[in-house]
Amino acid sequence: MARDGSEQAADMTTTQTPSTAPATRPVRLARRNRPVSLYDLTLAELEERLAGDGVPRYRARQIFHWAYRQLAVDYDAMTVLPKALRADLATRLPLTPLTPVREVQTDDGETIKTLFRTVDGQHIETVLMFYPDRTTVCVSCQVGCAVGCSFCATGMMGLTRNLTAGEMVAQVVAAARRAREAGRTLTNIVMMGMGEPFQNYDATMRMVRILHEEEGMNFGARRITVSTSGLVPFIDRLAREPFQVKLAVSLHAPNDELRSSLVPLNRRYPIGELIAACRRYVGETGRRVTFEYVLIDGVNDSDANAEELARLLRGLLCHVNLIPLNPTPAAPFGRPSVERINRFEQILRARGIPATVRYSRGVDISAACGQLRAEYEAAGA
Repeated sequence: MARDGSEQAADMTTTQTPSTAPATRPVRLARRNRPVSLYDLTLAELEERLAGDGVPRYRARQIFHWAYRQLAVDYDAMTVLPKALRADLATRLPLTPLTPVREVQTDDGETIKTLFRTVDGQHIETVLMFYPDRTTVCVSCQVGCAVGCSFCATGMMGLTRNLTAGEMVAQVVAAARRAREAGRTLTNIVMMGMGEPFQNYDATMRMVRILHEEEGMNFGARRITVSTSGLVPFIDRLAREPFQVKLAVSLHAPNDELRSSLVPLNRRYPIGELIAACRRYVGETGRRVTFEYVLIDGVNDSDANAEELARLLRGLLCHVNLIPLNPTPAAPFGRPSVERINRFEQILRARGIPATVRYSRGVDISAACGQLRAEYEAAGA
């Protein structure tokens, strides 16, 4: 999950904060039976909802201010609202659809991973990362994932369901609140958690729209990065969106044979089609594409792999994030040596491809996609 890291977090001690919330078993709730939360609504939708109940429209702006600027934990904190309205909202429009059940962090608090429970008893993960110049939250968009990347803990779980826009917004608000407690401001969102954002495209774009509301969080779209494993039609669709979000592509290999073994989706959208879509995206938007490349020992980290990758990306406005594998117990892969990692980066740079090694944050707190969820559920919590 935590693919935006730039420092290795190994050898750090951790603290774990258990939840006081009772454990629940997952229950199947049809989408129409899941309660709508405040975080699911745009400002206009909230205005219409309140107006239908005879509540003045300006109350919607007050609610948005308290929810997204003051980061209120519940309606009772919104003291500008009449008490009766607060009570009615708490009953009919829950503020958040998520309950935190566990928090795990490095001893110095630079990386904080939170496991949330949904209303139907599913579990999802969010990682908050503090850097000297920014504060980033890594957000999940699905419970599980259908892509099935061979090195990813989430991919081994399969897909349970998509998250709603409100469930994604709730992760961001919780991270912003947690950052504020640490005296920091949330500056970046990366959709690199559990799930494939383009397989939940409409809800992901709705999340962007809600967070972008001027009366609410007013989060700039350019500070949001959406990652995909390579769903070509949605790269083209993203290029036409009014929101100028950044695009990241999980590449992980320079040729079809190797990539298909790591990312099964490549069999449907092979590398040639994927890179062509990225070139169209750059041509239409003028924005750089970031390629995520997880380095796996003895699999995709050779000099030949680096040379082939450089040829593949030549002439494309891009940047390559080289991410040494965050090992998971269920996958038979290892992390390359520091010397091999640096050699791979040097080859790309020598061939004119901008590249940066970004060590995953939270190696010691199971911060890779799906690890904390798997450990929590395996323990029978």
